[in-house]
Amino acid sequence: MSTLQATHSPAQEVDATSDDRVVRRRLGPGRRIPFGFAIGPVLLLALWAVGSATGFLDPRTLSEPWTVVATAAGLAESGRLQDSLLTSALRALLGLGIGVAVGTVLAVLSGLSRTGEALIDGPIQVKRSIPTLALIPLLILWLGIGEEMKVVTIALGVMVPIYIHTHNGLRSIEGRYAELAETIGVSRAEFIRAVVLPGAMPGFLLGLRFAVTTALLALVVVEQVNSTSGIGHMITLASNYGQTDVIVVGLVVYAVLGLVADGSVRLIERKALSWRRTLAS
Repeated sequence: MSTLQATHSPAQEVDATSDDRVVRRRLGPGRRIPFGFAIGPVLLLALWAVGSATGFLDPRTLSEPWTVVATAAGLAESGRLQDSLLTSALRALLGLGIGVAVGTVLAVLSGLSRTGEALIDGPIQVKRSIPTLALIPLLILWLGIGEEMKVVTIALGVMVPIYIHTHNGLRSIEGRYAELAETIGVSRAEFIRAVVLPGAMPGFLLGLRFAVTTALLALVVVEQVNSTSGIGHMITLASNYGQTDVIVVGLVVYAVLGLVADGSVRLIERKALSWRRTLAS
């Protein structure tokens, strides 16, 4: 038995270690698939095309993909699609920017100070329990039906997920880092810059993904409230005239905006958090 044990070489031990690593790695999600984010939407598009070609989907209920493409080309040729898309994108970006800025500032003030948390966290939780879209009648009374109401509605919806996840990220930082900083004499400002804010970045980026989705959901609703421009206005007019193909064009535009926005945030997340090793790495 001792002879057999002696025959094991260091190379064999390395090979065994490598095999163990491979086995452990198989427990993860696997290798990254190029353009994997597009597989699901392409599959849905294929099912839509097959259903329309076989007659399973009634064109009066859901227009065929080729009809939608032709309608989109006609709208783009007239310039109507570009104008509506630009208006909607500006509304969403403005509301998103304001909501992210306000939510981040409130989260930092609340996450780094007990006094700030006592003053800020309660009202935010109250707002969290009230759907933003339920505030639209009140916002119309305060701000009218113009652009201010639409942007504020989007910003209010965006603010909550940014605050919740950033605040959670700040409070999840381990206390031993603060103890170490005090031991080596790091100032509070330097500690916040070098440890606290980078440590809260994962929570902030997760909140940003939710915020982007919330911004688009709020955009869909506010653009159908006495709007005179935007993708939602185009959908409302098409609904009044029974133009299913135009409605589907608008919905596809919203879907593309959502995919592009979420993909952009995920790309930023991979670049900003490249130091983290996760199962998705």
